Amino acid sequence: MELIHKYFANLSETQISQFTKLQELYQDWNLKINVVSRKDIDELYLRHVLHSLGIAKVVQFKPGTKVLDVGTGGGFPGIPLAILFPETKFHLVDSIGKKIKVVDEVVAGLGLENVKTTNGRVEELKGTYDFIVSRAVAHMETFVRWNKGKIAKKQNHLIKNGILYLKGGDLSEELKLYTSATIYDLPTYFEEDFFETKKVVHLGMKFK
Repeated sequence: MELIHKYFANLSETQISQFTKLQELYQDWNLKINVVSRKDIDELYLRHVLHSLGIAKVVQFKPGTKVLDVGTGGGFPGIPLAILFPETKFHLVDSIGKKIKVVDEVVAGLGLENVKTTNGRVEELKGTYDFIVSRAVAHMETFVRWNKGKIAKKQNHLIKNGILYLKGGDLSEELKLYTSATIYDLPTYFEEDFFETKKVVHLGMKFK
């Protein structure tokens, strides 16, 4: 929790309580349904919570913003972002039912009222969103195809509506189709070694 305070100092009492509860909730549910590796559960705040919040260093979601988290797994990056932005609407989607079960239980345990979940494939979803977030669930070209037609046209933020993708390593080959992509290096914001090669990739609505 000290790690979250280090980079996000202006948290409310409710947010502090919710972030603090994450460890216990995930440890408890991970014993029943393994959604986080044993190594990672011991470093939950570094490898999952703070990593997810890297997106918040790129954009501050405004009240009423609609965000889709594709392939959320155990709820990342959606749940930490939903705690940080309580007035933003988050829709967390995963095709694996047991993962969504854990997400539902964590959301209930935290009392988050700005999160809804779907067990299914993103291609089958209807509706549009201001931003689509994810943590490296697929190659960028595949991910763009999955989310075609799901970006809302009305702009409300300094950066264009589109994809905010947590990625790592050398992305030059993967992003060569996307000349308008902006890469934000997470070591700019976080000093821990874990973030050395971690990035947030922003692709605006038109993608190319």
